[in-house]
Amino acid sequence: MAESLWAQALDILFSWRFAVGAFATIVAGVMRGYSGFGTAILLAPVYSTLWSPRFGVPVVLLMELFVSAYLLPRSFGEANKKLILPICAAAVVAIPFGSVVLLHTEAGLLRRSIGVFVLVFGLLMMSGWRYHGTRPLGLNLAVGTVSGLLKGATGMSGPPVILYLLAGKEEARQHRANLILFFGVLGVASIVPPLWAGLIGIPTLVLTAIMLPLMLVSVPVGARLFHVIPLSWYRRCALILLVAAGGFALLG
Repeated sequence: MAESLWAQALDILFSWRFAVGAFATIVAGVMRGYSGFGTAILLAPVYSTLWSPRFGVPVVLLMELFVSAYLLPRSFGEANKKLILPICAAAVVAIPFGSVVLLHTEAGLLRRSIGVFVLVFGLLMMSGWRYHGTRPLGLNLAVGTVSGLLKGATGMSGPPVILYLLAGKEEARQHRANLILFFGVLGVASIVPPLWAGLIGIPTLVLTAIMLPLMLVSVPVGARLFHVIPLSWYRRCALILLVAAGGFALLG
């Protein structure tokens, strides 16, 4: 058993896929620590292209779980819980339905769909478009439902909720706390469907064990940079990376 695990780890470490995946993981960790999001939306298209969606998405979900455990306690007191918790509740209910898509959709089609979602989100962010309406409970639940469906199917719940929450008038610190709380709750809930469906096996755990230390080292770096790097600089770099990741999955 130990020899088999070691052989699988070596196969991953000495492949070109590891170099690409490791770089993406470090960048995603810095993004997550700085802004409260970025892990899944950057890694889902990259991992899905490198290792297929049914293998890559569960790895992303496992890493999200550990990262959320690190960031969540600090953000809970700062978040707007009246706004975020209904969105979380709707998303949690919708996740299992999205997981059906992950289980039954052809891998190439799902990978390209992930690429399109990320590419469109990056271009929308780059264009400066924002939702400027009110945020009533019904709309909060609708946004949460769409985000949960995306989370279950692709590992990414971010695009709808990020665009929606950026419409608020909260200061940057509370925006970040809102996102951390949302992704933290979903990080726990989203593990259950792939675990139940048998998608989280030994190979998945081996890849997670290899990539997770890179992520855990990178997140605190991003958290410290939040107090140093201007938001405008970060936004430009993040949008370029999102468009690149979406294009990678679409054309890979």
